[in-house]
Amino acid sequence: MTSHDPIASTSLRFAAVKYAVGEPANFTAFANRIEALCSAASAEQARVLVLPEYLSLELAYSLQERADLIASLHALQAYHAHWMTLFQLLSNRFGLVIQAGTFLLRLDSQHFCNRAYLFRPDAQTFFQDKLQLTGFEKAIGVISPGEALSVLQTEQFSAGIAVCYDVEFPILCRLQREQGAHVLLVPSCTDTDAGANRVRVGCLARALENRFFIVQSVTAGLAEWSPALDSNTGEASIYAPMDHGFPDNGIIVQSQGAQELVFADLDFASLSSSRTQAQVQIDSDWPLQHRFHRAGVV
Repeated sequence: MTSHDPIASTSLRFAAVKYAVGEPANFTAFANRIEALCSAASAEQARVLVLPEYLSLELAYSLQERADLIASLHALQAYHAHWMTLFQLLSNRFGLVIQAGTFLLRLDSQHFCNRAYLFRPDAQTFFQDKLQLTGFEKAIGVISPGEALSVLQTEQFSAGIAVCYDVEFPILCRLQREQGAHVLLVPSCTDTDAGANRVRVGCLARALENRFFIVQSVTAGLAEWSPALDSNTGEASIYAPMDHGFPDNGIIVQSQGAQELVFADLDFASLSSSRTQAQVQIDSDWPLQHRFHRAGVV
């Protein structure tokens, strides 16, 4: 599939979550909150819901090992089957495509991946592992980067997933666009304003470069009990290219204060047809970059 293939559906409502990290006593409490979010999104006619990176780590609060990050990652594996069942049931019940944030999934006795699952109402499941590790993740010493880049197909659209830091790398996102992605889903978790701004700027740049929509979810609030979720900042946002027919600043909608969900109707057909009136066509001009590279200019 190329970046100019026809789009099956024109407009869909997407929802991005600003998720205040809580203290669930058990999996049932966690599941009840996720169900409430899905219900709220569905009530607003959303068809796609995007949850934040490290969502699974909230479950560590219910574990005795919660103060020991590596021990808690091992203990979290007991929840994985429940996680998969929960999100598939909710996807089917509410008719939602759910990008379920990320689960730190054990690969072997010592290593984990940061896996972003996507659940479809028809019971098909996809995933994208985080490819680029942050300094924090490298320092932990047990998280392994993913090795494959995918575009995930649904009946209505094609989506790429860039897990937080991955959105700061132009080539990764460009490859997803060239594989046919119409929208990039960005589950994120940042603990400083600088980190939140880096991801925000990455989202804006990737939307501009690739002429696609970007839907970013975030964690929020304090979780002093967690070595990984200690502090969280940022705003859930939905982005578009800065061009005719879209906001001048590239931000369609952004959460404010305690707002938990933001929504936007994304019209993929209009996005595609707007190329003919575009002020700039960075996505189609991109091949020139390869020419300069071959010539040794860059």
